[in-house]
Amino acid sequence: MKKHLLSTSAIALGVAMAAPASAAEWDVSWGGFANVHVGAVSIDDDTSTSDWDGVDVYTNAEIIFSPSVTLDNGMTFGYSVQMEAMNGFSIDESYMTISSDTLGKVVLGSENSAGYALMGSVYTPHPSSMAINSRSTSAFIPVTGSTGFRQAGLSSLTEVAGNNDVQRITYFTPSFNGLTLGVSYAATDKGNASNNFGVDRDAGGDVVDIFDIGAKYSQSFNGVDIGLAARWGTGDRNATAASAATCLEGTPSSTAHVYLASDGDCSSGDITLEEGTTADAGGDPTTWAVGGTIGVSGFTFGATYAENNDDRAGDINDQKGYSFGASYDLAGPWSVGATMYHGEEETAGRDNEYKAYQVGARRSLGTGVSWDIYYVHQETQNSAGTEIEGDLFGTAVNLSF
Repeated sequence: MKKHLLSTSAIALGVAMAAPASAAEWDVSWGGFANVHVGAVSIDDDTSTSDWDGVDVYTNAEIIFSPSVTLDNGMTFGYSVQMEAMNGFSIDESYMTISSDTLGKVVLGSENSAGYALMGSVYTPHPSSMAINSRSTSAFIPVTGSTGFRQAGLSSLTEVAGNNDVQRITYFTPSFNGLTLGVSYAATDKGNASNNFGVDRDAGGDVVDIFDIGAKYSQSFNGVDIGLAARWGTGDRNATAASAATCLEGTPSSTAHVYLASDGDCSSGDITLEEGTTADAGGDPTTWAVGGTIGVSGFTFGATYAENNDDRAGDINDQKGYSFGASYDLAGPWSVGATMYHGEEETAGRDNEYKAYQVGARRSLGTGVSWDIYYVHQETQNSAGTEIEGDLFGTAVNLSF
């Protein structure tokens, strides 16, 4: 009888442990946004026979699925899948979240870094959904000079070597009197919302073991709202083996890097790298940025500064950029504002440059619906000195659901 009771108790304990610890139900929600722009452009491009002038439509939209459940212990588990409404319905971001008031938040999967997210919390005020602190304007105004993606030459929202939405581990602390800290690790800069399937940390030219840290402070004092943020990140760039005898220019740096000649001409002072030896396409890349906003009496002012450093001879490919902006909430449904962004990239010739200025107004039409009108002037220049100037008069309807 005693053995029978013990067996019965063990079975009951096993069933209890296997049973759900919470009666909580999943919140299977979805949402997203849609910004549809209609713009008229006038382009000054003396070096091209193309005709860029006219009216066009630009759409930026995503559908976001975000199921989550909060257990009796207060922990919330969730998942986010963000689907681009354009470009063949590609997945933009896909990641798991684990959070609680005491734990903070863990993010696992294809998402931007902690530094990127915290800098984004103090985004410079802008008067419309046509972001000039990015490359969105290229939908209407051609850009000359390639400055890469998530790089300071075009945006203060940077990533190490421009990596974006790679598989990553991120942790954010709870807010301590308005202060939040974050740290991220990514094994590689390869893949956008995709699995790595094994990372070769010796693959030539790849950037691996990417670390990012960031901090944000947000607080209100007697009607004054203050937001501050800073971030820094770095990765390990692997050496690249030469497949043939290669002419190099200059001398190895103190960190034993050697650099490919920009002119391709082996002359006095150049170094010849024999086949099979190892050259470096740049050292360990880094990025850092600072930014802040202040709001008072309906006005909001903000500024950012960011750099991407590629660790090459002569600072080739290094980028920097800064922004200023201001907005004002008028009585009623209207707000107005102005913003600018200047970015540049070091090259062997003239620097690549990006300059953009915007003024505009927004009217709230109801819950999750707004209407923008705006004007953008943009100037870009590449290393050969080619310049393109453009003027954009646009309007947009924005949905957030």
